[in-house]
Amino acid sequence: MARRALRGRHRLHVPSQARLAKIYGLPTLPCVLPRPHILPYAGIAPSLASPLLYAGTGAALLGRVTLGRNAWLGALSVIRADGHFIRVGDAFRLGTRATLHINHEIYPCVVGDRVAVGANACVHACTVGSDVVIGEGAVILDGAVLEDNIVLDPGATVFPNKRVPGGFRYAGSPAKPVARLETGEVAARRAATIGAPGTDDGPPWLPEVPAAACDIHPSVFIAGTASVRGRLLAAEDASIWYSNEFDAGSGTISIGARTNIQDNTTIRCATQQGVSIGHSCAVGHNVTIQDCVIGNETLIGIGSWVAPGTHVGDRVLLAAAARTTPGQVLEGGWMYAGHPARKFALLDHAKVALTALIVTQYCQYARDFTALERDALGAR
Repeated sequence: MARRALRGRHRLHVPSQARLAKIYGLPTLPCVLPRPHILPYAGIAPSLASPLLYAGTGAALLGRVTLGRNAWLGALSVIRADGHFIRVGDAFRLGTRATLHINHEIYPCVVGDRVAVGANACVHACTVGSDVVIGEGAVILDGAVLEDNIVLDPGATVFPNKRVPGGFRYAGSPAKPVARLETGEVAARRAATIGAPGTDDGPPWLPEVPAAACDIHPSVFIAGTASVRGRLLAAEDASIWYSNEFDAGSGTISIGARTNIQDNTTIRCATQQGVSIGHSCAVGHNVTIQDCVIGNETLIGIGSWVAPGTHVGDRVLLAAAARTTPGQVLEGGWMYAGHPARKFALLDHAKVALTALIVTQYCQYARDFTALERDALGAR
């Protein structure tokens, strides 16, 4: 079934080095461009209107994705359409370690023509118009709508269900208009985000083999483009998603049962303290976590940063794009937001239930993708 689903017109083709050199007026590069990591979901494989202009090392196209003509996917970028569909227009550029995802059965992700997304940005379950530039590390959240002709500065955040009028440059968290766009400014900024083929790849990337001292339950899902170095303890039904990078150094990364670590999250240990994450947690896309302790039933929001020495209690919600300070203690039962992260409100039943729902959805996703990865491996 998986083999048949991947036999679509244009679905696995990447232009030759000679073709790319001709397009960009560059000398032929010495390496062979890799294919993206492609999997169907719910029987539907990604569909491309034309061959990819470029696919960086470890780029992943997953599920109900429709891409327009001349798409460019940076190294370790992820477009994952499992619980809903993703539709992207022509001339799309997705930067290194950037992520597109959906909200399960609630919001798809819809992106217009001539959109450029910077490195490590996350475009989540929202609608983005045409002629939009999304800066490095920016976050756009569920239900938001960006109109045509917008520049979103690096690190900006568009919070859920916000409408962003066109014709302006936006900055900050939450994103606010800072200047009216000049004629040609969007095109110029878009061009500046697109480098030569291969310039976003960095050092050669290969999936790492966990250390012999690891203890990983057989039910744990580790995605095909995730990288794990050092000692990992992962309990039953935990999941480690696409393009994650774990480096335990001399410490240990410990993940509790049913906890999910979503795409393009980085966990690095610089001391023997390591990182401990409790059970039934959801860690969002494009999060950075350093030596710390995170309690049970906690949600770490998209694009947030957990600094070394942070102690996060049970049932905490750290909002998207929030940042803790070294050694900060986040008291259980509270929502924290901002940079630096501060108490925002007591968690109500709805927010606690939201974390539980995400955990349940991800346990099912993990079972689905475990089977899909196994089928794809067997088909090769």
